Amino acid sequence: MKKLAVLALSLVTATTIFAKEVKVGVIMPMTGAIAGYGQMTKKGIDLANEMKPTLKNGDTVKLVYVDNAGDKTQTANAVNRLNQEKVSAIIGALTSSNSLVVAPIVKREKIPTVAPVSTNKIVTYNNPYMNRACFIDPFQGKVGAKYALQNGYKNSVVIIDKAQAYSVGLAKNFMKYYKAHGGKVLKVLFISTGDKDFKAILANLKNANPDFVYAPIYTPEMALMARQAKMLGINKPILGGDGLSDPTLIKVAKDAANGIMFSDHFNEKATPTKLSKEFVEKYHKKYNNESVPSFAANGADSYFIIINAMDKCKNPTDRQCIAKNITNTKKLEGVTGYITIPKSGNPIKSAVINEIENGKIVYKTTINP
Repeated sequence: MKKLAVLALSLVTATTIFAKEVKVGVIMPMTGAIAGYGQMTKKGIDLANEMKPTLKNGDTVKLVYVDNAGDKTQTANAVNRLNQEKVSAIIGALTSSNSLVVAPIVKREKIPTVAPVSTNKIVTYNNPYMNRACFIDPFQGKVGAKYALQNGYKNSVVIIDKAQAYSVGLAKNFMKYYKAHGGKVLKVLFISTGDKDFKAILANLKNANPDFVYAPIYTPEMALMARQAKMLGINKPILGGDGLSDPTLIKVAKDAANGIMFSDHFNEKATPTKLSKEFVEKYHKKYNNESVPSFAANGADSYFIIINAMDKCKNPTDRQCIAKNITNTKKLEGVTGYITIPKSGNPIKSAVINEIENGKIVYKTTINP
């Protein structure tokens, strides 16, 4: 018996001695205009790391965060810094505009990367090292158009943030499907990130008098626009994309946010897997009963995708092996559902439609691929 105990202790000691620290870099906007999204995503990644802090071989996973402030130049610098840190993989960037900066660099340096919520289809194009944890704009735009048509909204006004590749791509795909299936786009109106006065845009919207407004923009602009629209007596159904999945919208717009809808990746009231339920419970406990935003859910899934790929490699720091196994992910149990990633790097996933009602985000329906 003593010999067995000694042998067991020796094995534990050997595992501890030979276990390494594997670095996973994370590029997030922790400051700047879209810091709220970065902070939400970080919460999900941090919790996922707590739930699975080690690889199957005993190696510890260390997260290395770099703040890009949502800026393209800082994003490029962040990738180069993480490469110097010798990270084995990267989570990020967050927005499509910044991930388009990340993509060519990680391709050149051969760093496997998973972007949590970058939905622009070009992000992963012809790049075996660039992947994502979310659905892509062609699907999300189609979801928005289908929802509008199914609810009898025959004509619309589309509002685009011309500074965001995310917004441009989503609007383009919405209009393509919407018009192809009988919908009419009365006007296309443009804003730019950082705008605060939307009176001219809203006057054009009011004059067009659409059945429906499609506005795939981000929360800072939508919150101000919603308040100004209410002051002008504009009350039209509004649908955005996952860029509105932010509690700040309700805090800033207040009752003007009621009725705003958005397509999203996740709703904790419709947990699709056992891991989803476990994650939601732990998230509530860790973050004082905060509801789980889709950014946190996709951040967690980005982490789990990378860890799953590392576990399939003899050497979990082998970047090429990790990249290969990311695009060989099949029915991985994630927070947002079961994840399969083909060689395109684009998961095939469902979307949910949420609506803000009485100051709360309410699940409406799920739209499958």
